[in-house]
Amino acid sequence: MKEHRNQFPVEKMCQVLKVSASGYYYWLHHPVSLRELKEQQLVAQIKEVYRQSKCRYGSPRIAVELQQQGVCVSRPRVARMMHKHQIRSIVRKRYRVQTTDSGHAYTVAENHLARDFRALRPAEKWVSDLTYIRTGEGWLYLTIVLDLADRKVVGWALSETMEAEATTVAAFRMAIRNRPLFHSLLFHSDRGVQYACSAFREQLEGTPVLQSMSRKGNCWDNAVAESFFKTMKTEMVYHHQFATRQEARLAVFEYIEGFYNRKRRHSALGYLTPCQYEKLLCNQAVAA
Repeated sequence: MKEHRNQFPVEKMCQVLKVSASGYYYWLHHPVSLRELKEQQLVAQIKEVYRQSKCRYGSPRIAVELQQQGVCVSRPRVARMMHKHQIRSIVRKRYRVQTTDSGHAYTVAENHLARDFRALRPAEKWVSDLTYIRTGEGWLYLTIVLDLADRKVVGWALSETMEAEATTVAAFRMAIRNRPLFHSLLFHSDRGVQYACSAFREQLEGTPVLQSMSRKGNCWDNAVAESFFKTMKTEMVYHHQFATRQEARLAVFEYIEGFYNRKRRHSALGYLTPCQYEKLLCNQAVAA
């Protein structure tokens, strides 16, 4: 059987494909160099990590992720490749939200945390806060409880109202289910009515919990909880228009349980994820 050969001249094919014949012959006699192949491979790896983070990661976290995968690459090189190939983190918008209602007659706890955000073991210090998410059906309120030891969100609640039972009480109950209290705990929040009211304080009765509250109008006293909301808003919320509350609920669940706790590398944890750091703390406790 005779070998089938292309019957079309190169010039004609280049014309149809809208490329120059000289470019084709240059490519034919100048194959891609080893350096270019390695760069193409690195860019593909960067794009895959970027895709898995849902476009949230910049060069520092992408570099760490690649290093964990055994790729020998520096952050500056990752940054250069991302700039060259126009790969940009979606984290751009500012975060600004205010949900604290401190105009109430309830007793305000002292600021026992005093901006000491260090914790040596889980369930030693928790911080909590509340924010809102806009949807086509109205507001959806998110309350979180975050452990300062591993920066893991151990409790959270979504609600259509700002009543304590649906916000702070629900989030606290989830937190103690996920991370039972075997020793004294410092629980810090702002001085909002959801934390100062009787309904929430009743949850603390009979538990080894010391309540702490920020000073009036001082968001830095609860900076770690504020930082979580800033991260979530800029990485996820601001890039969606939720038609329904259910859409927002699913997105928040995926972000907290599917991404933040399990996959997102945290700079304060040496670029480990909260779940990885939790395991590290558990291993250290067993070894001790």
